[in-house]
Amino acid sequence: MSAYIEVDYQFPAGVDAQRQAQAIAIGQTAGSWDARFQHREEQLRGHLAEVRAVHDLPEGRHLATIRFPAENVDGRMGSLLTMIFGKYSLAGPAKVMSIRLPEGYGQSCRFGLAGIREKLNVAERPLIMAIFKPALGLSAGDHAEILAEVAMAGLDIIKDDEILPDLPSAATLARWEACAPIIEARRDRTGRDLLYAMNLSGDARQVQEQARQLVARGANALLLNVLAYGFPMLEALAADPEVNVPIFAHPALAGAWCAAPDYGFTYASILGTAMSYAGADAVLYPAHYGSLPFPEADEQAIVAALRARGVAPVPSAGVHPGMLGAILEDYGPELILNAGTGIMDHPMGPSSGVLAFHEGLERWQEGASLKLSDLPAGPLRAAVEKWGAA
Repeated sequence: MSAYIEVDYQFPAGVDAQRQAQAIAIGQTAGSWDARFQHREEQLRGHLAEVRAVHDLPEGRHLATIRFPAENVDGRMGSLLTMIFGKYSLAGPAKVMSIRLPEGYGQSCRFGLAGIREKLNVAERPLIMAIFKPALGLSAGDHAEILAEVAMAGLDIIKDDEILPDLPSAATLARWEACAPIIEARRDRTGRDLLYAMNLSGDARQVQEQARQLVARGANALLLNVLAYGFPMLEALAADPEVNVPIFAHPALAGAWCAAPDYGFTYASILGTAMSYAGADAVLYPAHYGSLPFPEADEQAIVAALRARGVAPVPSAGVHPGMLGAILEDYGPELILNAGTGIMDHPMGPSSGVLAFHEGLERWQEGASLKLSDLPAGPLRAAVEKWGAA
């Protein structure tokens, strides 16, 4: 039995959805042919997509479902995205709403949330992740000083800011060499590892070589701006036996791909489906309670798509300890909490930022109140006094 890829496209009012869906089904697959190819017509028709349904939506919109033969693509994200929306994305308003892929398509994560938990020896609570701040202008030694401050407070993961490339003032390998002794000391003292997701940069060859060099020197996690560097880059790293560490996927540029109401892709189809079928172990996305305007429905759909593949959801962008109650109520403990200023700008210092998250998690597990009026003096109360509560 043939395998198929199903894609839902939304068209705005005023667009002939049936006609445009048929244009996608033909134009994005075998196209048309003339009498020269009549002897191969059966074979060519086997590559055509099929419009399965066109449904009416509110406000005059329409949703069309198109089924593509999976044999039209090579099992990778590049050929998939090119087929379902490549040239047609230039043809006018249309948005890819969801992508349903056959079993066995793409590649699964090597670690996912379960594997990251195993590496950190943390079984139940949410994992706590910080971001080096300031994002630029720090030396490798500065990174080590910051890491030393938060490591012993119980941080699980730290990452570079996504805008920090391999700069002479704080070269990527130099940052790892400066921070590695801090991670080793924490491991020796507590018996628990701390992951440092190092940002990769350069051309395709340089990115893969940089990743291999880092892992060879002991680096234990990587960060990739997937939409800037490409899904093939993520797929190559996730399949490379020399890069056997968790890969954190950053959503940089996702707004350009997904935010327009009548163009591009939904956030869930890119940050959820595409990332999880390209080998990401953890995917960052904006928490709708945070500092970026982000629809709650999009966040829910991203989380569902990631969890279906075992990939770690990482709510980000303005996350602070005052959000713990809302995040955990909505999504439970199976995620990674990513805080930049919510840790680094804590009024009592970065280590207290980490302690505030731990204090909040303990109170949540015990069923205790997270309201400001019920909090004793300490890191959590200071955090809620500064940032409030969601």
